[in-house]
Amino acid sequence: MSGRMKGKIVSVYGSLVIAEMEDRVVQNSVGYCHRSDGTRLLSEVIRVRGQLADLQVFEETRGLKTGDEVEFRAEMLSVVLGPGLLGQVYDGLQNPLPELAQRVGYFLAPGTYVPGLSTAVTWDFTPSAKVGDSVVAGDTLGTVPEGIFTHRIMAPFAWRGRYTVERIASAGQYTIDAEIATVVDAQGERRVVTMQQTWPVKVPLNVSRRRLLPTEPLVTRVRIVDSMFPIVRGGTYCIPGPFGAGKTVLQQITSRHAEIDVVVFAACGERAGEVVETLRDFPKLIDPRTGRSLMERTIIVCNTSAMPVAAREASVYTAATLAEYYRQMGLDVLLLADSTSRWAQAMRELSGRLEEIPGEEAFPAYLESRIAAFYERAGVLELTDGQLGSLTIGGTVSPAGGNFEEPVTQGTLKVVGAFLGLSRARSDARRYPAIDPLDSWSKYRGIIEPAKVLQMRRLLAQGHEVRQMMTVVGEEGTSAEDFAIALKADFFDNCFLQQNAFDDVDGATPAERQRFVFDKALQVVELDLAGLDKTQLREVMVRAADWFRNWNYAASGSSEYDRYLHEIDRFIADRQQSTP
Repeated sequence: MSGRMKGKIVSVYGSLVIAEMEDRVVQNSVGYCHRSDGTRLLSEVIRVRGQLADLQVFEETRGLKTGDEVEFRAEMLSVVLGPGLLGQVYDGLQNPLPELAQRVGYFLAPGTYVPGLSTAVTWDFTPSAKVGDSVVAGDTLGTVPEGIFTHRIMAPFAWRGRYTVERIASAGQYTIDAEIATVVDAQGERRVVTMQQTWPVKVPLNVSRRRLLPTEPLVTRVRIVDSMFPIVRGGTYCIPGPFGAGKTVLQQITSRHAEIDVVVFAACGERAGEVVETLRDFPKLIDPRTGRSLMERTIIVCNTSAMPVAAREASVYTAATLAEYYRQMGLDVLLLADSTSRWAQAMRELSGRLEEIPGEEAFPAYLESRIAAFYERAGVLELTDGQLGSLTIGGTVSPAGGNFEEPVTQGTLKVVGAFLGLSRARSDARRYPAIDPLDSWSKYRGIIEPAKVLQMRRLLAQGHEVRQMMTVVGEEGTSAEDFAIALKADFFDNCFLQQNAFDDVDGATPAERQRFVFDKALQVVELDLAGLDKTQLREVMVRAADWFRNWNYAASGSSEYDRYLHEIDRFIADRQQSTP
């Protein structure tokens, strides 16, 4: 089916519009609702019932009335892919927000859409394919420089079968809509290739030889993550936690210091104040890799909680598609979604307007399958040229009241590989990152040997039990042996798990240094402190903690670093010699 279909609006309910169609309509196709003043509002078919089609409109529906015309096309909601995406700030429909603001001012006018990529900018194209070459979808035809990366111009991902290159453009300056190649299929049909292509956002972009099992640790330089609850390239993880526990800050730290190529940040449905803070902070963040702005290898997709429900839902899929595009170039991409709870709430609102049978807490019955489908877009791919590309997805969850038993958190836990649960008690105590070491877990293997990690987790659990007992019987009713366990657990928590994100040294710890510090901390907690009374135990552990904290703030190779390391080694040796 091709061409355009038309219909008339028979009902408007919030962002939901019901139209009576004159022709057949395709599920998930997009089109426009025409207001009487000439404004066109982008919409999507979400349900078809005979001649009636239910549409979700991505704009405010104010001004629509019964009898207004609806025009549809046989295509799904799509984004434009090509050079120029890095550094952009988009909404869920891939409208560049800075350019949109220049056109309409501070208040966005409904029905105003801006192309996702500029057709006026020229790019320095270098061909890599030759006339007569046989190519398939995803093969590289040429390259253009984009920031610190070499951007591949790839054969359209929607192609099926093999094509022969009939013409390829010579090296030079071209716009993204200029013809850079002509190919011929087996039937002799010619196709023109430009530097831009489109892809539907709700269809995973997966053009590859095969999908691989993620195993390589992704070093975030956050000690508690890399050592205790690791994530891997191509893996998935979630960060649930109550308001103010530090979810957004933890994501910003990860995006800045993680050993990753491209970062895609999706602010889906957060409060306007938080989104504005993100837009202000990200351009100011300095990329440790280049010394320039982190935005040079970042894409931001944002929709606030005040925006229409359909736009909030679309922002997650748009961000995932942009991330998959750079994975197709053989890059390691990190997608951060903040927060998937707002995305799920958008689905709940839409489901309620469709009068679907509600599931737990009024969320739609298909909530878990939608969450699973989103996280399944992560993974490591072996591309058509044999290179590897990875997409790691990390989503925050904002459970009401910090209740991890609510449907969104539970649905997420079933599909992710790592759970970094933030604790209100730890954030109130200023123990940052506020990841609870007792509730969190990971299925992945990280940079520390699993046996050592298990030993430390047991120590933390035993220390917690002792502290709970001490709240009842007091320090006087606790044995010296149990008191030593509690002090050792506090030592490891304070000196290794906690990290100052605003310090140049302590804010990002490389993997090699993490292993070294972890082993030194392990030597301390393995010391036999028998024979010391509680006062002596406290003095010993406080002295060790002071040296470790100072050591964490000392740059590697500096005189301070060597001095504190010497003090720690001497302390460990002295305690070992004094052991009965």
